[in-house]
Amino acid sequence: MNHSPTHRLIALAVLALYAAPALAQIKIGVTLSTTGPAVSLGIPEKNTIALLPRSIGGKTVEYIVLDDASDSSAAVVNTRRLALEDKVDAIIGSTTTPNSLAMTDAVAEASTPTISLASSARIIEPMTAKKAWVFKTPQTDTMMVLAILEHAAKRGIKSMGYIGFSDALGESFYAEFEKFAAVRNITIVVNERFAARDTSVTAQVIKLAAAKPDMVVIGASGTPAVLPARALNERGYKGSVYFNHGVANNDFLRVGGKDIEGAFVPTSPVVVAAALPANHPAKAQAMDYVKRYEAVYGAGTVSAFGAYTWDAGLLLGRAIPVALKTAQPGTREFRVALRDALEGVRDLPVSNGVSNMSMNDHLGLDQRARVIVTVEGGKWKLD
Repeated sequence: MNHSPTHRLIALAVLALYAAPALAQIKIGVTLSTTGPAVSLGIPEKNTIALLPRSIGGKTVEYIVLDDASDSSAAVVNTRRLALEDKVDAIIGSTTTPNSLAMTDAVAEASTPTISLASSARIIEPMTAKKAWVFKTPQTDTMMVLAILEHAAKRGIKSMGYIGFSDALGESFYAEFEKFAAVRNITIVVNERFAARDTSVTAQVIKLAAAKPDMVVIGASGTPAVLPARALNERGYKGSVYFNHGVANNDFLRVGGKDIEGAFVPTSPVVVAAALPANHPAKAQAMDYVKRYEAVYGAGTVSAFGAYTWDAGLLLGRAIPVALKTAQPGTREFRVALRDALEGVRDLPVSNGVSNMSMNDHLGLDQRARVIVTVEGGKWKLD
């Protein structure tokens, strides 16, 4: 057998060639609420993961998808497994605000950049050493509350009642109304809570109806948000109803039926992509996402939540090649470089607008990333 230096070099080169894919692989962990109360949000998110690229920057990408069952404790368990056992380079998730907030310590301890798909500004604000590892793609509750108040004020609304989840989402959404309602000359006359798994909100709605506010804002996500709207309708409430942006999917329309007809929702441009003006900054990416998603899952199946996942993929697609110039996947050095690269994203068109991240802004969207839609004939209509 020939063991010349030349032959040994060839053999080593062949071995390196076969070993490269394993060494090059990037692992992205995903924890989503694909069962439980937030299932109508989590399923389109999971569906979208299947559409994300399997190769970025010349490296193969593996997505490890776990279900947290809409439970904060499970989200933390998933996070630790993904970071410590699977040794992922980044995490996408979770679906809800309570889950995402609960994950903060775990992702910071593991130094793993994480892109949340939940709404609350508290996920990324105020910036701390721990939150420096967390990014998000959905519009903040602050942005959406201001959209509701601006829209309501133009319609002459002077008073509002609030009923929201008895969790971090419901509390943080209400906190923004407390800050800004008076600026729009809107008075909050009643403030109620309910749990995502409740089957009745009769007591809360009696108080809301008795106060006779011009509008009721429902600070809840997914199909459980229908419950207060149905109860208000049953009691003959004739004022306006606004929802949190956590309801913009077809399951909500299906479950809500006539009880949500005429309601208003601040949401992502992707929900009404075809109706956007040609010069809207989200139009091109939104239409591209709609085309890709509906080609697999059917016409009319797109929701804002899948789009948030798509945008997470776009962010990673921009940041990973930059991080690869500094370090290789599977190392803390790469995760740090990826975090820094995400903070450096500028002028990236996404399905919700244009992303411009920074060290102190881990969302990167502006007011162009929101629209107000109404429910008309069981469908979303740009208002």
